[in-house]
Amino acid sequence: MTPIRHNERDSDPVLDAVRDCVLAVGVRRTTLTDVARRAGVSRMTLYRRWPDVRSLVGDLMTREWVGVATRAMPDPRPDRSARALVVDGLVDGVEAFRAHPLFRKIVDVDPELLLPYVLDRRGASQDALLELLAGALRDGHADGSVRVCHPGRQARSVLLIVQSFTLSLRTMTEEDDPELTPAAFLEELRTILERTLAA
Repeated sequence: MTPIRHNERDSDPVLDAVRDCVLAVGVRRTTLTDVARRAGVSRMTLYRRWPDVRSLVGDLMTREWVGVATRAMPDPRPDRSARALVVDGLVDGVEAFRAHPLFRKIVDVDPELLLPYVLDRRGASQDALLELLAGALRDGHADGSVRVCHPGRQARSVLLIVQSFTLSLRTMTEEDDPELTPAAFLEELRTILERTLAA
């Protein structure tokens, strides 16, 4: 599988600036003027690439989310099956997403920004994640560790599971019950993924 070379360490001063703005005040209170000032560019420079703050934040989210996912996927090893690598990467990815400062800020301050990608359409970051996941599942088909079926449908189904844990986990946890902590649910996610993907 060829990994997607795109992560949050890829330097783009404009995306870095909008990230700082969103972390400071949220999406609704971020303006193109603020981003331009922080990035050291003119507003017209921004308008050439992004018509508004939402499109700029969309590119930022793609960079950040794909970066989280690619870093969560373990490097291939001859002693581990592709399924084991996929499951580890997805579980670690859910944990990393939930801890990511930009994700937390958007969920806490601007959750409506995520709704279109849950209810209406796929975004660029979801398409990139599907590409990464489908490639990993094909590796599992090849080594016999993942149940063979249409890789696109399989990747989309797995992403639906993972998205629900990422977005809604805190609604189901109880910190004072050791069986209902986030860690306990992540182990349940591991079991679900193992059984879903087993050949």
